[in-house]
Amino acid sequence: KALILDEPTTGISSSQRIKLFETLRKLAAQGMTVIFVSHKLEEVEGLCQRVAVFRRGQLVGEVKPPYVTSELVKLMFGKAVTLESRVYARSGEAALTLSGLSIEDVRLKISNVSLAAQYGEVIGLAGMEGSGQRQFLRTLGGLMRPVDGKILLGDRDLTGKPYHFFLDLGISYVPAARLEEGLISGLTLTEHFILADQSKGFMIDKNKAQQITKDRISSFTIKGTPASQIEELSGGNQQRALLALCRDPVKLLLLEHPTRGLDIESAIWIWGKLKERCKLSTTIFFISSDLEELLQYSDRILVFFGGKVSQPIESVETSVEQLGQLIGGKGF
Repeated sequence: KALILDEPTTGISSSQRIKLFETLRKLAAQGMTVIFVSHKLEEVEGLCQRVAVFRRGQLVGEVKPPYVTSELVKLMFGKAVTLESRVYARSGEAALTLSGLSIEDVRLKISNVSLAAQYGEVIGLAGMEGSGQRQFLRTLGGLMRPVDGKILLGDRDLTGKPYHFFLDLGISYVPAARLEEGLISGLTLTEHFILADQSKGFMIDKNKAQQITKDRISSFTIKGTPASQIEELSGGNQQRALLALCRDPVKLLLLEHPTRGLDIESAIWIWGKLKERCKLSTTIFFISSDLEELLQYSDRILVFFGGKVSQPIESVETSVEQLGQLIGGKGF
């Protein structure tokens, strides 16, 4: 009689979301009560006949169509939240150069990718899940080895080098699976920063570790304490902790779905921090299934389809519709 879904569209494709919504509408028409939990306003506006807004454990309002997005945002956060204007930090000088890069695993093969990414540039990776963008990103981070081609960071050849060589040169990889790949359940925030610290010797300076943790909690506005176990934090605070664990300076930052499951305010904050790094010449590659996010924050976009990779697309010269067609295989 009742179906409760908590963030059901996280990690699914646009076509799968359409099918899900069609099914939910049919169930509702048959008399079932559907409770749909989501941070994505366009989803609740397009699907729901009534929206209840919670903030910090309190029901702060209920709204019925026609919806006004700005009013929903004010209910969610107690204030207006707006996207920042686009910021470009491209230097014109190549930071990362790929020459004839080919990647292969049991599922697919990516062949002959050549690209020059500039210092301070943000490159978005678009495509249906499983189209090759994750393998591409992991190869740039030293977690997979290419079968052919070269990877150059500045004038340093990274081809075939071990993961720690990539790490020591200032390449950081932030996975989408926070607790499975990026963080360690059972450990505190302090213990995470101890593990991530480039300390010398075998002794741990607990006072220094506590101070570093307090500084990072403050700098990244993490809602927690040095003694907080990582699994106790919300998804948004776990994402902030992951970014806080990245070493400084970072030359190349590789992100899988950096704002997946986050509310609008948290997503804007995350991108504000990332753009600060771009101003310091960090180059960013990120995967996202959110086409609006790709167009808002990328300088250029690579589209993946069945192992094929498009030529770089200037984000200001394309639209959601054009990007959607490329992701569906049209134009390859």
